[in-house]
Amino acid sequence: MLREIKLLCDERSAEGFGDLLMDAGAVSVTIEDADRDLPDERPLYGEPGLEPETLAWNRSRLSILVPEEFDAETAVALAAKSMGIEVPAIESDEPLPDENWVKITQAQFGPTKVSDRLWIVPSWHEPPDPSAINIRLDPGVAFGTGSHPTTHLCLRWLDANVASNDRVLDYGCGTGILAIAAAKVGAGVVKGTDIDPQAVEAASRNARENGVEATFVLPKDLAEERFDVVVANILSNPLKFLAPALLGRVAEGGRLVLSGILARQAEEVIAVYREVDPTVELSVWAEEEGWVCIAGRRTR
Repeated sequence: MLREIKLLCDERSAEGFGDLLMDAGAVSVTIEDADRDLPDERPLYGEPGLEPETLAWNRSRLSILVPEEFDAETAVALAAKSMGIEVPAIESDEPLPDENWVKITQAQFGPTKVSDRLWIVPSWHEPPDPSAINIRLDPGVAFGTGSHPTTHLCLRWLDANVASNDRVLDYGCGTGILAIAAAKVGAGVVKGTDIDPQAVEAASRNARENGVEATFVLPKDLAEERFDVVVANILSNPLKFLAPALLGRVAEGGRLVLSGILARQAEEVIAVYREVDPTVELSVWAEEEGWVCIAGRRTR
C-alpha cells in the first residue's frame, strides 16, 4: 500500500527537497506548478544548448509517493533542516487504493486520429485502421503524444503539406513525434533537436521503433544547414526568443511552422518574426481549443 503526500516548496528548494525525500525512502516525487490553470501559472524552458536556469515554479507542489510505513513528518523535518529552510506544511497525506496503476495509466491514452490517413497509436492498442499511417508512440519522459492541440495542429500541417523531397527540422523535438510523422508522410531527410538529452534519446528510440530514418541531436551538435520545413512546437516566449535561430534554418522558399501559441498571443509572435526577417510571411494556419498553429513561407 502506498500513500501520497502533498506539500508546497518555493522554486529554490523544490528540487533539492524532493531529492532528500527520495533519499529518505520515497518511491517517487513529482513537482508541478501550484498555480497551474491560474493567472500566476508560468512555463519553464531553457535556452538552446544551456541548462534551464529555473528548475521549479514560484509555488511548487510536490506530490510524493511513499510506503505505508513512511514517517512523513520526520522525513520532511529532517529535509528542511538539512536545507536550512522552514518546514513545509503537509497539505495532504492520503492512502492510495490498491490498483493496477499500469493499466489505469494506459487507459488514459488511446489512439488519436490526426487525419483520415494518420493515427497516433500507443503500443498497448491495436491500430483502429491498419491501412492508415500509424505512429506507434507511448507517453514517456518527453513531451508529445499527439493528444495535445498544439501537437495535433502541427501533425495536421505536416500531413497536409510535407512533400517527398522535403528536408524537415523538428526543433524542440520532445518524443520526436513531429519528425517521425514527417518521415512517415514522405519527407526526404528528417532531423530533430532538443536541449534535453533524455528527449534526444527517447526520440531516437521512437524513430527506430517506427521504422523511420531520422537523426536527433542536441542543439550544439546540429550542423549549420537549412531546411525546406522547420517546425517548432514549444511555447510563445521561447519561440520569440528563438526567432533568429529558427528563421536562420529556413531555406529559400522554405516554410516555418510554429505552435504552442495561444490564439491571443499569435499577433505578438508574428510581429517578432516579421521584425527579425520580413521575408518569412507568417499567418495563423489553424486554431484548436484556443491554441493556434502559425505557418508561412520564405518569399526570397
